[in-house]
Amino acid sequence: MKKSLTQMLVAMLMVVVSAPFVFAAGEAATGTVDYTKAIIVGISLLVAGLAIAFGTLGTGLGMGNGLNGATNAVGRNPEAQGKILLTMMVGLAMIESLAIYALVIALIVLYANPLLKYLS
Repeated sequence: MKKSLTQMLVAMLMVVVSAPFVFAAGEAATGTVDYTKAIIVGISLLVAGLAIAFGTLGTGLGMGNGLNGATNAVGRNPEAQGKILLTMMVGLAMIESLAIYALVIALIVLYANPLLKYLS
């Protein structure tokens, strides 16, 4: 666990550090380099990754907890399986919508970044 977390942090750091060089390469020929855009894009990549990571982590834990409760309830009272299943499915759909919201936020930050319009 600790090794994979370290590798993930190093990879994110490499993306943030290398972003200015990637965007500066195209503008180096003109003589003016704007690092502000490169930094905003690099940080946006980091934020999108964190949004997806925390969004799916929370929803995964919530779904696991909900399924655990539903299977325990069916084990205690098998006659109520239909009502428990219906309630569980509605709850899982609500939890899954939170993961979709996290995905939408990450896609907005990546492809329709509202901060980039203030640079020019």
